Amino acid sequence: MTGERRPTRHVVVMGVSGSGKTTVARGISEATGLLFAEADEFHPAENVARMRAGVPLDDAARLPWLRELAGWMAARAAEGRSTVLACSALRRSYRDVLRQGPPTVDFLHLDGAAEVIRDRMARRTGHFMPASLLESQLATLEPAEPDESVLVLDVSLSPEQLVAAALHGLGLPTVTPVGER
Repeated sequence: MTGERRPTRHVVVMGVSGSGKTTVARGISEATGLLFAEADEFHPAENVARMRAGVPLDDAARLPWLRELAGWMAARAAEGRSTVLACSALRRSYRDVLRQGPPTVDFLHLDGAAEVIRDRMARRTGHFMPASLLESQLATLEPAEPDESVLVLDVSLSPEQLVAAALHGLGLPTVTPVGER
């Protein structure tokens, strides 16, 4: 053994609220052993209060939060831990901030029809993001540019299909066979 560390992997499951980011990121974590984090849990109380009130966050409110997320991934990379993060990452500039953390970041964009996402948001409970903010998120969303490492999957697939497609598309090795989770 040379003592060299294997490179870490860092995946950000991105998309608008209600697209299934948390469900898919948890599924990836369970299948691969990557450390899971929910970006919403990193928001300061002021950001959560604004969103609960139906007020979209501006870039000034998002930047410290994005920097904290990048720092979290970088710290895990320094520990030799791979991560999967559920985070909206709607704009290129937000993804660029996240890329400043660990050596490399892959993005998985859960994308699809607004009607499908709106229906999911209407059925979920206990989340601070109201369905009324979906339109502002869709307006903010900047699709990946050709030079970005982003795998796009359709939200109309089942969570199990999305996880399987993510594992395959990102080349992530599994620790638990997909059918046994």
